[in-house]
Amino acid sequence: MIIYDDAIPLEAVLEMPEKRSENTPLMIVIHGYTGYKEEVHIAAMAQMMKDLGYAVLRPDMYGHGQSGGHFHDHTIYKWLSNIMTLVDYARKELHFTEIWLCGHSQGGLAVMLAAAMERERIKGVVALAPAVTIPERARKGELFGYVFDPDRIPESFEVGEPETLGNNYIRVAQTVRVEDAYRYQGPILFVHGDADETIPVKASVEAATHFRNSELAVIAGDSHCYDFHLNEAVAAVREWLTRRM
Repeated sequence: MIIYDDAIPLEAVLEMPEKRSENTPLMIVIHGYTGYKEEVHIAAMAQMMKDLGYAVLRPDMYGHGQSGGHFHDHTIYKWLSNIMTLVDYARKELHFTEIWLCGHSQGGLAVMLAAAMERERIKGVVALAPAVTIPERARKGELFGYVFDPDRIPESFEVGEPETLGNNYIRVAQTVRVEDAYRYQGPILFVHGDADETIPVKASVEAATHFRNSELAVIAGDSHCYDFHLNEAVAAVREWLTRRM
């Protein structure tokens, strides 16, 4: 399906559980930076959630996958707009009354912030290796391995062939306040591999302490995308969700 955020088309897949009732909950699952909706860890989480009885909406975000916009031009603000559009669409067009958010990496940071913004509408949050370090790294002048003067931001910078990222990404990231996410009072689960070299596990350990209703699952020996123990990460989310059904 196509969901429009203003003029930007977001390509999304809606998967329904075998049995749907008026109370079927919806999980919106957001991929990470450079990711897409069909990534192995995203699809595995979505399948588990559907098996538990959730409807699952998996979009490609602005500038990623099959959605509109250019990767070069994407920012966290644009992703937040995407998420709010998805929540509105789920409520008004798909008629879901119970909505959950799940996000990986940059998507994890985005769903944390979006949940605080839409706190009365979001039942719970799953933050998979959330990239909560992006804002501080942008303010210090080191992001994605690229070093720059944070007060003289270049027009664009290379983030891997053939991609470049525009300066607005950094300008936006510098203004993002992770602490704004702490306003969310609902249940939130952090799932992080302790061998993650992209976002250190200590970032989730610290972030979890700021939420009144948080839990943390550390996956021993696993990487940023759960390349080694994906089954354990999926099981941790399944167990947490099951206790809330």
